[in-house]
Amino acid sequence: MNGAGALRIAAFEPQHMDALVRLWRASFEHGVGITDPHPLAGQISFFEQTVLPEHAVRVAWRGDTMVGFLASNAESVSQLYVRVDCIGQGIGAQLLQRAKDASAGSLWLYTFARNARARRFYARHGFVDVKHGFEPFWRLEDVRFEWTRTVDRGQAAR
Repeated sequence: MNGAGALRIAAFEPQHMDALVRLWRASFEHGVGITDPHPLAGQISFFEQTVLPEHAVRVAWRGDTMVGFLASNAESVSQLYVRVDCIGQGIGAQLLQRAKDASAGSLWLYTFARNARARRFYARHGFVDVKHGFEPFWRLEDVRFEWTRTVDRGQAAR
């Protein structure tokens, strides 16, 4: 898919669950370089029971095509994924800005250390690598990133 067409970001609607989970899985596998062994039904259940109750979910569309999604709350970004053939088109940046705008002034998130593209993306958008750990299910090193809103000194003086 090329970058043509206006990007529209809307609230998640349950009828789009299957498309969202398929996008999530493909983007995750692409970025991390592993195959997700979970059945789609299990991933849908996880999203419904764990992600949706704690996060606002916003979906990016170009026309009728879902091109990305964000799950975040005032403190953290739980999920941020872009359709593989749309990576590098500014979709993730627009979704991340929505999370920043809705935040309490700071955000934290995790990504896998082996996902170099995601790590560069978050660093470009003001997130700082603050801690490395180990995610036991995937058995991979993870990285905690944090972002804090800075106030322009000219605005602060007003």
